[in-house]
Amino acid sequence: MSPKTTPKDFFLWAGAMVALYIGVFSFVGLLFDYLNYVYPDTALQNYYYSNPYQGSISYEMASLIVLAPVLLILMRIIRKAMQKDPTRREIWVRRWALFLTLFAAGATIVVDLIVLINTFLQGEELSARFLLKVLVVLLVAAAGFMHFTADLWGYWEQKPHYANYVSWAVALLIVLTILSGFLIIGSPQSQRTYRLDEQRAGDLQSIQWQVVNYWQRKQKLPGNLAALNDPLAGYTAPVDPVTGQAYEYIPGEGLSFQLCATFGAISQSQSMTVMAEPVGLGGGASKTDNWPHGAGRTCFERVIDPQLYPPAKQ
Repeated sequence: MSPKTTPKDFFLWAGAMVALYIGVFSFVGLLFDYLNYVYPDTALQNYYYSNPYQGSISYEMASLIVLAPVLLILMRIIRKAMQKDPTRREIWVRRWALFLTLFAAGATIVVDLIVLINTFLQGEELSARFLLKVLVVLLVAAAGFMHFTADLWGYWEQKPHYANYVSWAVALLIVLTILSGFLIIGSPQSQRTYRLDEQRAGDLQSIQWQVVNYWQRKQKLPGNLAALNDPLAGYTAPVDPVTGQAYEYIPGEGLSFQLCATFGAISQSQSMTVMAEPVGLGGGASKTDNWPHGAGRTCFERVIDPQLYPPAKQ
């Protein structure tokens, strides 16, 4: 007669499996995000750098930080219960959880290899990013398959100290993975600095096109940034997002001028692509402007070309 499954058994195993599955997805997703950052898509190289913590990375890190200890604690409670009462090894919820996990891990390995072979047979380029993602999935699925196969055979009950080693190894791996993220993409504080610098570059971009529009409409450069304010159009010259101080605008000789701002860090991207609509161009035009900067005050010199931006017809 099989032992009875208690509500405690059911919820311990249910909680452990939910923590395991979500944790594994978060772990693999986090490594994928790291690879996407290290090996970016060439089609996205012209876009200005964005904050990776605004995407899935923050959620994946938070999931690992919370769920990894939950999983380790629940599995420790379960193993202690089985050591105290060996019949707990035969309850149906444990066997279902183990076989379901083995099936999922085995199916993942098969699908992963199919994707790899299919990509190769189609003659597509096997990039480093693709191969590393395949390897990540293969290693994670294989490790899960071997671990729970050993669990099904009672290996961890026979050698509980090895099970403790595995638990510590998993905890160390999670910690190293999260710390590696800070080294690869920077800390959240550094990303906030980059995001603020991105906003400053965008503000200068906006001011630049307003200066161009001003010249096209009036055939002269504005004397200061206040001259760009247009209550009817709803435009007000932006200010620094941290200090609240106005950006520097310095008119030069002829049609040249400078725009200056104080940045928090060295730029990670050399350009940004935006939609701009200078008067006289006949609609929106996509322009890529260079905004490389160092940390501290940086000025950008611009010269209006009358042939590219002709005066507006009166």
